[in-house]
Amino acid sequence: MTTSVRPVSAGVYARISSDVEGTGQGVDRQVRDCRELATRLGWVVGEEYVDNDISAYSGKRRPAYERLMEDLRTGVRDGVLLYHADRLTRRPMELEQFLQVIDGAGVKYVRFVTGDTDIFSGDGLAMLRVQSAFAAKESADKSRRMTRKMRDNAERGLPHGTGNRAYGYEVGGLVVVPEEAEVIRTLAARYLAGESFKSLATWLIDSDIPTAGTGHWRTPQVRQVLASGRIAGLREYKGEVVAKGVWAPIISEEDHELIRARMLARARTRTRSPRSYLLTGLMRCGRCDARLYSAARRTTRRYVCMKGPDHHGCGSLSVVADPLERFLADLVILRLDTPELADALAGRAAADARGAQAGEDLAEANAQLAELADFYGRREITMQEWVIAKKPIQVRKADAEQRLAQSTGTNAISAHIGQGVALRQGWDSLNLDQQAAIMRAVLDHAVIAPSEQHTGGVFDYGRVTPIWRL
Repeated sequence: MTTSVRPVSAGVYARISSDVEGTGQGVDRQVRDCRELATRLGWVVGEEYVDNDISAYSGKRRPAYERLMEDLRTGVRDGVLLYHADRLTRRPMELEQFLQVIDGAGVKYVRFVTGDTDIFSGDGLAMLRVQSAFAAKESADKSRRMTRKMRDNAERGLPHGTGNRAYGYEVGGLVVVPEEAEVIRTLAARYLAGESFKSLATWLIDSDIPTAGTGHWRTPQVRQVLASGRIAGLREYKGEVVAKGVWAPIISEEDHELIRARMLARARTRTRSPRSYLLTGLMRCGRCDARLYSAARRTTRRYVCMKGPDHHGCGSLSVVADPLERFLADLVILRLDTPELADALAGRAAADARGAQAGEDLAEANAQLAELADFYGRREITMQEWVIAKKPIQVRKADAEQRLAQSTGTNAISAHIGQGVALRQGWDSLNLDQQAAIMRAVLDHAVIAPSEQHTGGVFDYGRVTPIWRL
């Protein structure tokens, strides 16, 4: 190795695969040792590049490593200091890429604190490549052992051993946090009643409810909490339920299946909850029966029949949104107190029974998949037998999920039946998602007839014909 000339500006690179405590002490020690080596060599350290808690074998991006490579390419750095060669990479392919970079940039200064190897000599380079190959094999062996251990723990119903605390449970995943469990039950009930994840996240933020960590509630976090089988006492592995957990559930398995079914239905239809318009998707044109779309006209919100290549309406009807929404909301609230609604709910018994059967079929399919995975885990069946047996069960599972998603429930209105007066008084305190869920549970759609005469700005309620679901 060339030692008579020193680099102008060297970079220190430090990396550790797993920082369990989250303190960064492992990489700090590497940086200190590299700086001590730089002092002995008389090198100038231009920058420290640190990737903490990132594996060099997994293939995940290492931002600091990528910056170091770019700085070497462009000549910003002309030397590298590392604690050991395996801190640089544990993948032979990545080692070759590093060698190409320093060769192309003319970098002649690379030193290691331990296991020092002259990578610019033939023997040293060969030794480094051998070390890299053995490091890759060691990582692959470790990965296989860890994967098998994680699978075994999952099949035994043990919680996933991560350092992050799951919302609703204390560290370790076994003990329920009562206050957070109540929040989860509220989220589940409100989601099944029709609210969106965004609306629920807004409620959590406005209510100053803290997360399990230091961050803030976001829509993906709410989705993750409700989608997890953990809150129903189910142990999942790679997206599939493989066992019942050894911890106490927060919600029932039935509610969990309903939540997953609603998520699946929304993903298939790509529907979104209304945002600024209460009746989105519920209005029909009285001329052509096309759907009316929400459209703002400067200071006035309207529902309009659109004509064009992406719409198939007549384009000749519109209605002001505010009085229409107030009128239909009043009709829905009145209907909640009528005998007709009670009769309609009685007619839903058959649909509810079908939904219950779909839930039972889905639970049975999940149990069979878990049992099948257990057989394979104990090597009682081969991989080929597992694949063949798994396919028909997954078909039955998908069918049950679809039937469950199509089943009609009354979660959105169950608390308001016969409570029209109270609902009217508290209507404005509900957010738009809650209001829309109640509207959709009762109202199938409303037909808006053309305006036959000029009304002088007064809303013509006779144009509106509601078509009830219930």
